[in-house]
Amino acid sequence: MAVNLPETPSGAPSDSAVQEVSGGRAEARRRARGSRGRRAARPDGKGRSGRRPRPWWIELPVMAAVGLVVALLIKTCLFQVFSIPSGSMENTLRIGDRVGVNKLAPLTGWEPEPGQPVVFKDPGGWLPPQPADPNPFTNAVSSAVSFVGLVPPKDDNYLVKRVIATGGQTVRCEGSTLSVDGRKVDEPYLHPGDDSCAGLDFGPVKVPAGYVWVEGDHRSDSADSRFHQHGPGGGAVPVGNVVGPVSGVVWPLGHLDWFGWTGR
Repeated sequence: MAVNLPETPSGAPSDSAVQEVSGGRAEARRRARGSRGRRAARPDGKGRSGRRPRPWWIELPVMAAVGLVVALLIKTCLFQVFSIPSGSMENTLRIGDRVGVNKLAPLTGWEPEPGQPVVFKDPGGWLPPQPADPNPFTNAVSSAVSFVGLVPPKDDNYLVKRVIATGGQTVRCEGSTLSVDGRKVDEPYLHPGDDSCAGLDFGPVKVPAGYVWVEGDHRSDSADSRFHQHGPGGGAVPVGNVVGPVSGVVWPLGHLDWFGWTGR
């Protein structure tokens, strides 16, 4: 649409006319912004999207459910926390320590190697039967939080030891010397005052394929592969029972430690 501007004697628009046109454009822009602001702040409280915010009694259960799913995924595929109930791995791991076990490592092709501390499921007869909780309510709650990984496993039938030898290797202990395939094993992690054999000579024992030979760092206080040579596997533990390598101590704060992604 054409706009006729008053002209000066020279034929150019006057200053006052230019100011009027500029002011009109500015006013149009202000009105447009005001119209958008009114549309954004709707009187029904729904906001721009047209939806009301969910009340807190709906938001909280949703957030809790999402948190539980995340915890379950972490426990299943990444890390799981286990509690140390005995002194068989002192002083590397102490009674009451919480250790983080890397469950992703086995999913990416990791296999146990000598020198690595690992957590494994009782292959049978290593631990006494665990007493059941007589209270059905607390039993159900502890089972649920244990299942999602918020606390250590409820059925405490897991052990932690250090891998000494793997399938196909021959292990032997004589005097104070531990050897694998005829070579002496250097063990700087042993509990002070212990030697590698701790008064129990054995072997030579050839570890079956698909198994690992495990012993505790506190050699004189560890009922490990040495004490189960008459059981399944001749004292060795099936690799399939190994949950994963111990990557570090996550609690208490005074004993935080990191052993590496694969426990080395």
